[in-house]
Amino acid sequence: MSRKRITVAAAVLVLATGCGAADMTKQASPYAHAQGSRTVTLSVQSWVGAQANVAVAQYLLEHELGYRVDTVQVDEVPAWDALSQGRVDAILEDWGHPEQEQRYVRDKKTIAPGGDLGVTGHIGWFVPTYFAKKHPDVTDWKNLDKYADLLRTAESGGKGQLLDGSPSYVTNDKALVKNLDLDYQVVFAGSEAAQITQMQQFAKEEKPFLSYWYTPQWLMERIPMTEVKLPPYEEGCDADPAKVDCAYPVTPLQKYLNAGFAKDGGEAAEFLKNLTWTTEDQNQVSLMIAEQKMRPDEAAKKWVDGHESVWRKWLP
Repeated sequence: MSRKRITVAAAVLVLATGCGAADMTKQASPYAHAQGSRTVTLSVQSWVGAQANVAVAQYLLEHELGYRVDTVQVDEVPAWDALSQGRVDAILEDWGHPEQEQRYVRDKKTIAPGGDLGVTGHIGWFVPTYFAKKHPDVTDWKNLDKYADLLRTAESGGKGQLLDGSPSYVTNDKALVKNLDLDYQVVFAGSEAAQITQMQQFAKEEKPFLSYWYTPQWLMERIPMTEVKLPPYEEGCDADPAKVDCAYPVTPLQKYLNAGFAKDGGEAAEFLKNLTWTTEDQNQVSLMIAEQKMRPDEAAKKWVDGHESVWRKWLP
């Protein structure tokens, strides 16, 4: 989950949960690079798991290490530009962007790897499990056209609907539909929040749907989904975006730091490099934010209060 959406909440989470954020690279932190100040600026990707990472990191930076933390919402690719320019200090959840890694990490050396987040991401096509149980063969992409009529919507133009989130996500879905010669139309909900709302409505009425989705994601605990098997992923099969005809890879999610911050960011940089948690940890915080409608700082505090043995290891 490169985050080929790609990432990825409830409608209340438009601020920082899955998708479709405006390009905010010019919204630099007002505290960035202030002389003598202990400040950190974190990029918030627009899906709830990323918001959970930032909420916990911010809470601990402020309450345990005494930093002032600013957050900026930036889409996936522009976030790399902002990080390279020093407009933000860190991205805490990247789903793999080889072009940006080559340009900024290996060539320009303006961005430094920050280590594994500890969470493994995967993008795929999913149907609700209640539909897969009635029609087991739908889980093989070769049989999808058989169900195109059942998956047609007003937005899909007479074809079956493949529901995506935000057009800002890096996604192979249009190429996959074309190259696999499927009778489907990719329809963008506009954001992760809008996509979730649509899936929840489908599930409430037990209607079938086919959706681009990803794990980890808290919604899977509320709407069980079954993945549709696409042609197996092989190294390099997605190198040419126009010719992709394979599944998305499994991606260990990574952190990245501005190179100057990685070198001179002191305790904050060391803390962010040390930060690693599990899918279960992330989902706990995500559920509190997305479903229980807690403020991110409240959700972070609740998780921190119950997991000292985990986060204490992150401190310098």
